[in-house]
Amino acid sequence: MKVSSKGHYGLRAMVELAKAYGAGPVALPEIGETENLSVGYLEQLVASLRKAGLVESTRGMHGGYELTRSPALITVGDVMRALEGPIALAECASEMAEPGCCEREMDCASRLVWQRIRDSIIQVLDSTSLADLCKEGNASAILEVAEQVADF
Repeated sequence: MKVSSKGHYGLRAMVELAKAYGAGPVALPEIGETENLSVGYLEQLVASLRKAGLVESTRGMHGGYELTRSPALITVGDVMRALEGPIALAECASEMAEPGCCEREMDCASRLVWQRIRDSIIQVLDSTSLADLCKEGNASAILEVAEQVADF
């Protein structure tokens, strides 16, 4: 599984909003400059994040975007699902897979592996908050998440 630029850049933008939590809205050009991301692409990302109820916008001279709740209450899983959709390595092992979605469902030797990997990834994503990523040693927190995924 490879996270697309939507998930990667969207998480970076959400960490910037988490760092500014409680200080008012942050303008997209500010996030773009800090994270070296285009404002046009950030606009697309925040549209999905807003639709998912993770960010809200404020118009006007001092407008921008801010988190709808504390960074401790928004997980990396919330962000990834908003931007990438259900967590899945294979269609039959998606979080949203319907029973009977595959004719080989009962006889598939590999399906269990995909489900176990999915469950490990979900556990890491849903147990890591934006606040965790903002803690002192931000780089080490992100590496810890990556190591947890690798250790599944």
